Amino acid sequence: MLTIDGAQGEGGGQILRTSLALSALTGTEFEVVNVRANRAKPGLARQHVTAVQAAARVCDATVRGAEVGSRALCFQPRHVRPGHFTLDIGTAGSTSLVLQTILPPLMLAARPSTITLIGGTHNTKAPPYDFLEKAFLPLLARMGPQVGLSLSRPGFYPAGGGQVEARVTPADRLTALELTERGSVRERRARAWLSALPRHIGEREIQVARDALEIPATAAEIREVGQARGPGNAFMVEIETDALTEVFSAIGERGKPAETVAQEAVDDAQAWLAAGAPVGPHLADQLLLPLALAGGGSYRTSAPTLHTRTNVDVIRLFLDVPIRIAPLQGDIWEVRVG
Repeated sequence: MLTIDGAQGEGGGQILRTSLALSALTGTEFEVVNVRANRAKPGLARQHVTAVQAAARVCDATVRGAEVGSRALCFQPRHVRPGHFTLDIGTAGSTSLVLQTILPPLMLAARPSTITLIGGTHNTKAPPYDFLEKAFLPLLARMGPQVGLSLSRPGFYPAGGGQVEARVTPADRLTALELTERGSVRERRARAWLSALPRHIGEREIQVARDALEIPATAAEIREVGQARGPGNAFMVEIETDALTEVFSAIGERGKPAETVAQEAVDDAQAWLAAGAPVGPHLADQLLLPLALAGGGSYRTSAPTLHTRTNVDVIRLFLDVPIRIAPLQGDIWEVRVG
């Protein structure tokens, strides 16, 4: 059984999620101690407990320590069992992060699966629904697995209650992916999500992005949500290039001006455009595990974050595959697997 220190590197929930995904796939038993030791509230939060329970269902695992606040967990997998899964986080915790945990074993399973996730769809410090739909899953499809995603109902902090449906058609194996050049920018788009908030908030956010990124009026939209459980706001900038689409996001909060929300997403988009690498820092994190499972591939990105480097360290515990991270020129780095 592997023993994993949850305080290593960035010391957050990604250590647990990557461990769960790879344990289910490889059949490797593990225990993690010091869970989320570097967070303001260490231990398992509700969304992490849901991720553990989901992974356990997927691979019929025996689990100890899967309670809110627990700082240690033992996970003993058996066999991956694809099927239909309904997973209710019970809070506004991220549906994307729970999906991230169980998608790797299901995308290489013997038959398709369907997943219903209930919780937050647009969260701080987590990939929003738009990022999965527009940036990550299209690249995963190039590697073999097909994941259809639909948003039945958005869910914002603190009410949650969003619902996402995923349909996973697995592949026998993953093919390598090479993302070394970004190519030309084809289109720039902006989207403001609003729930139970005045429309002028979205209009002000859109204007900030249009002015800064030269987004045409026809490529900007406000989506007003009528069925969400509570008020909420999220702002997205999408940039489509020859190689891929990147998504940059920011989440509205009480007392935070609309212009500030939009500027956060705009700043990230401008930094990515200036860097010149095809893969942004968040997408770089998401692509690591699929490339490691494929046993090959590479991409260019900006200087790797501590989050990315920690993810590499955890992957190496489960998979015997070389992962090299090296600077190329300026702020461009190469991540190469295999």
